[in-house]
Amino acid sequence: MSISSNDLRTGITIELDGEIWSVVEFMHVKPGKGSAFVRTRLRNIRTGNVRDMTFRAGEKLTRAILDTRLVQYLYESDGLYTFMDQETYDQYTLGRDQLGDDVLYLKEGMELHVRFYQGKVVGVELPNSVVLEIVDTEPGVRGDTAAGGTKPARLETGLVVQVPLFVEAGEKVEVDTRTGQYLGRA
Repeated sequence: MSISSNDLRTGITIELDGEIWSVVEFMHVKPGKGSAFVRTRLRNIRTGNVRDMTFRAGEKLTRAILDTRLVQYLYESDGLYTFMDQETYDQYTLGRDQLGDDVLYLKEGMELHVRFYQGKVVGVELPNSVVLEIVDTEPGVRGDTAAGGTKPARLETGLVVQVPLFVEAGEKVEVDTRTGQYLGRA
């Protein structure tokens, strides 16, 4: 299926150089001199790498239609992550190379979507935020306030985020999966 560069929007997936890319940002530019173009920031669905690309206005691109299925994350074993389809109970196993940094947000039992392209699993679609427990952080100091500052905290999945000084080990916090930032206590 073909799509014009003028129709690019955030979240649309395209096939480029044998890879599948998702549009993260786009901007239509009409300079005073010369022809219009579309400046984009694309994220590779398989690897998570980000790439800036510019397309001529009206340039034809190949649209990649992805199917998604609701799955439950079951477990990790030797760097392989197993998910179960909620409807058919089929199991899918993905390696760390396919998931990239998404593994830092996976918690056993959580529900998420697996993306398929032409019948093959190409990655996962995490929820916008997850709740994780802090396993290690420096203790807070008396008098610390919400406006005070931040300190690093290691979460149960191994992810390290900056949290306010008053947050302690053992607490559950909400983390944005798109930016990796602390959103608040859970």
